Amino acid sequence: MILIADGGSTKTHWCLVDNQLNSEYFYSEGYNPYFVDGEYVQASLSKALPSHIECELIEQVYFYGAGIHDKAKSSILENAFRKIFVSAKIFVDHDLLAACRALLGFNQGFVSILGTGTNTCLYDGAKISYHIDSAAYVLGDEGSGCYIGKKFLVDYIRGTLPPAIIKSFEDTYRLSKEDILDKIYSQPLANRFCASFSEFVYKNLEDEHMYKLVSKSFDKFFTNLVCLYPNYEKYELNAVGSVAYHFKSVLNSSAEKHNMKIGKIIQSPIKELVNCHKLQMENMDKVLGSI
Repeated sequence: MILIADGGSTKTHWCLVDNQLNSEYFYSEGYNPYFVDGEYVQASLSKALPSHIECELIEQVYFYGAGIHDKAKSSILENAFRKIFVSAKIFVDHDLLAACRALLGFNQGFVSILGTGTNTCLYDGAKISYHIDSAAYVLGDEGSGCYIGKKFLVDYIRGTLPPAIIKSFEDTYRLSKEDILDKIYSQPLANRFCASFSEFVYKNLEDEHMYKLVSKSFDKFFTNLVCLYPNYEKYELNAVGSVAYHFKSVLNSSAEKHNMKIGKIIQSPIKELVNCHKLQMENMDKVLGSI
């Protein structure tokens, strides 16, 4: 049996595949090693695992996650998983590779993640061939749920939102400005907190102010990141993530302004990842290469 995971900063989508290629899906919270340590991961995942799963029977764990930029970060997760899946081989890689395989399979192209955070790359059909760092949520991550949420919270704190939006927000969340600043500057997982308000923005997207907020966020995504790629206009923008999926119409308008067409948009890559690993389980490693 193997476990496959698509891990974002907010949540992780898991799939257990048994030896008959049957699939079982479940969720845990996200495990970005920039924000959580090994003990946290071990405790959280142990609670999230379905009770009937016999961890000692898991042979391989494939985890594709946000924040896995170097060996030090991947080791945090590898060591935590080994304490749970004591008999398994553990493979940890970047969630951007998962997005590439899900969106393009073995074809080349431009791939992006627009979820809690942002990431982009050029993919040659087997591996990531060119990558510009998004600089994470404090410095960058333009176009992400966190970025949109931050821009919304800034407008709320400064009092520049329409009165109806302010009332709706206050009725929904019951948060003072002091509460918001405390959550961001004194509490853990500020990126998740900010990203959570992108849902409120989406629900009020018909408001002109909110639409412009999202549009400007995507414009920054293109001008500050996408447009830095060589000959970016020749590619279609393929994207995975809840922000890309739900705000697709706004994303498409921004892409047109920057001479780029939208390709494939999916909310989650997990089903496509599972299909790839099922091929591997059927002795087709040569299709997947090294993972």
